[in-house]
Amino acid sequence: MQYRLLATLLAGATTVLAAPAPAPVPTAAPDFAKALSKRNSSGSCTFSGSDGAASASASKASCATIVLDSLTVPSGTTLDLTDLSDGTKVIFEGETTFGYEEWEGPLVAVSGTDITVTGASGSSLNGNGAQWWDGEGSNGGKTKPKFFQAHDLTDSTIESINIVNPPVQVFSVNGVQTLALTDITIDGSDGDSAGGHNTDGFDIGSSDGVTITNAKVYNQDDCVAINSGTNIVFTGGYCSGGHGLSIGSIGGRDDNTVSGVTFESSTVTSSQNGIRIKTKSGDTGTVENVTYKDITLSGITDYGIVVDQAYDGDEATNGIAISGFTLDGVTGTVESDADDAIYINCGDGSCTDWTWTDVSVTGADNSCSNQPSGITC
Repeated sequence: MQYRLLATLLAGATTVLAAPAPAPVPTAAPDFAKALSKRNSSGSCTFSGSDGAASASASKASCATIVLDSLTVPSGTTLDLTDLSDGTKVIFEGETTFGYEEWEGPLVAVSGTDITVTGASGSSLNGNGAQWWDGEGSNGGKTKPKFFQAHDLTDSTIESINIVNPPVQVFSVNGVQTLALTDITIDGSDGDSAGGHNTDGFDIGSSDGVTITNAKVYNQDDCVAINSGTNIVFTGGYCSGGHGLSIGSIGGRDDNTVSGVTFESSTVTSSQNGIRIKTKSGDTGTVENVTYKDITLSGITDYGIVVDQAYDGDEATNGIAISGFTLDGVTGTVESDADDAIYINCGDGSCTDWTWTDVSVTGADNSCSNQPSGITC
């Protein structure tokens, strides 16, 4: 009987041991695509190397922050950051370089609303301009790419960008509504002795509410040229080697109106011109309410202050009115062999309502014609 009981117990234990474990309750597989989309739409995307430009352009709509780390942009290719999602932040890190090709560019293009473009500490965008420089600029020779197209931006900021050796014009600002450009450095000084030409710092057209603060520009053309636009401020700037602080040339475009412009607290040195307003002979347009305040000039080789209504023409014409032109605290010197310290060449009756206070530019003679009443030349 003992043996029968032991056998029964062993059989029961075997049955228990052999019983299968209950099946686990199934759980839903994670939605990796959904997780990735959420991360990209609210997070940071980093792009680098030779494939980074194409990847950034393809993925830009899904990244709230775009980090561009040491990009090598292929030749003939635009780093396309246009039509960014509202509020996108773009950060340049390391050195961004661009392959060589003869083409018109731009090398970089940005557009959108509430966009912030920032250069991280130590970063640069190197245009390797010497590969294109031939002394011709955009007037001939090699076809050279323009650098940075800032078009169709609204309520946006570009800050702490360091541009090195641009092939030709640098910032093209057009169709903008409220844009702050802060702490921008453009260093094309190598082009002084290597054929750099038409390396404008900032070309502004058809824009409202552009403020450029603390820019440093070393180049071979206009530090800033305002071709059309309203409510534009350039303050705390330093301009060396170029053609100065310019309005124009005005005329021959769809938009030929400049209104409400202030240049202030800035220095122009070792440049062809200091302050310049240039309008085209035979064209029509308006230049009004332009102020230069607390501007210091030194080492100017051609004209300290120049207003020329015969730019690209044979004689001054009066189709473009220049009114409300204020100079306040403009001082400095031109070189002894400069053309003129002050040169005014207005059309008949087209220059009116000018106010000049504390203006002293010395070193050469003055030459003026058709200047408005109250302006001693």
